Parts: sequence; structure tokens; C-alpha cells
Amino acid sequence: MSDRRLTPANGRVAANHLRGQVQADSYVDGNPASIGEVVVDLCASPAGKRDRQLLLGAAVTVYERLDGWAFVQSKRDGYVGYIPEAALSAPITTTHRVSSPATHAYETESFKSRDLLHLPFGAEVAIISELHKFFETPQGFIPKKHLRPVDQLFTDPATVAQLFFGVPYLWGGNSTRGVDCSGLVQASYHASGHLCAGDSDMQADGLGRALSVDDPLQRGDLIFWKGHVAMMVDAETMIHANAHHMAVVYEGLVQATLRIKAQGDGDITGRRRVL
Repeated sequence: MSDRRLTPANGRVAANHLRGQVQADSYVDGNPASIGEVVVDLCASPAGKRDRQLLLGAAVTVYERLDGWAFVQSKRDGYVGYIPEAALSAPITTTHRVSSPATHAYETESFKSRDLLHLPFGAEVAIISELHKFFETPQGFIPKKHLRPVDQLFTDPATVAQLFFGVPYLWGGNSTRGVDCSGLVQASYHASGHLCAGDSDMQADGLGRALSVDDPLQRGDLIFWKGHVAMMVDAETMIHANAHHMAVVYEGLVQATLRIKAQGDGDITGRRRVL
């Protein structure tokens, strides 16, 4: 059975490449677009629950527009869902992404000018011009120190995860406004140039290689429980977004393992290494 999270089909429309595999009233190629809002929920159904989130500049394929909602697929990770049609913009080629925990877009080339937008880590923009301390973008003037070219990747996913320390927990969240366990892992590995699914079950099945219980753990390794994932920052300490602390926190692996089991969520189900 196909995974609805990754299958661009809703009964009314389906992607052309699914012809003969799924039933739909029509089959379409879809049209390219970009996300024009800072953060937008990707929902399982129109006005339904949030599956994940898409950030400014993210590329999507639009398969349907109906009653103010767009049925889209994220180019980066293949996730499918519904977003408000108003959140779409014409397709753009982004040049830079936010590489600090957050930044602002200002009205002019001055940090004393009015701030227009608050942009989270990972949001992508297209540079219009380069000034002394700012880049000019369609969203406003952004400090150069807070952006890096989209092809200039981080080398250590754990360093990215640590940028999220203290961010509030948000089920299905993907940004420094709010993030969940798998969203934190996805953001960390995407920023380091690795394809990564957005949910922990898919990360546990296909990200990197499995480790045995005898393999020494190292920075960047992933630890899985049923419905949860954490990243090691050293051999004994992990960082994770979790609903117990309602934030991204550091926690000792031994202590976390005992706590998670005591609260009824079982033992560790897997360990994986990506690098």
C-alpha cells in the first residue's frame, strides 16, 4: 500500500507518473511553485491536521487548486499535502538560506529601520543585490552574516541541531519557531546535504545504516524509540525535541532511556549512523 504522505494522489487528481497505479479522475503533470509565506502548515486534508511544515522559498509541485487550498508535493522530501493557496508564489530560484537560528528582513539597509519579517533557520531567499552589511531581497534587507549560499552546506548535523536548543516543541513543526523530534533531525541533515524524510518511522527505515548495540555511539548518530528520535552530540549525550520538556533539550542517553520507558513508551528500537 502506498504511503499517502508521499503519494501525490487524492482521488480527484494524481500525478501522471502514477497512471495505472492509483485511481483518479484525472492525471496531471503539476505546475511548479514556491512557498511565499515564512512558515506554512502542510496538512493531511484541507484545514486538517498538520503533517509537516514548509518554509519560505521551498519548491513545490502543485497538482490541484480547489476552494482556496492547493494540493502540493514538496520537491525536497516528496511530502504531499494541502496548503492555503494564498501561501504559493511563482517559482523562484533561491540563492541563499538563513543559517542562523533566526533573522529579520528590514525595510532599509539599517538595523534601526522597521523590521518586516522574522525568518527562521532554513528559510530561502533570492538575492537582488549585495550591499556592505546587508543583502537586498524581495522580502527586505537581511544581514549578510545571517545568510549563506544554498550550496554552502554545514558539515556537522549535530551543530545544526544545537542551533535549535531551546526552541519550543511543536508537533509537525519544521522551524525554529517550533519543531518536533523528526523535524529537528530533518532540518539538521538537510542543512548538511543529506536527503532526509520528515517523520521518524521513515528515518528509522531508510536513513544511513543500522548500528548494533555493540557499536560505540558518536556525534550525529540517531537513536530511535517508537514514534521518537534523538541525535547524539557525544557518546553519552543526545539532543532532541520532546513533549516531556516541550522544547529542544540536551539529555543523557541513559537517563532519557529510563525516563521514556518509565512513561510507557518502551525501549530503544534502533540506532543509525548517517555519516
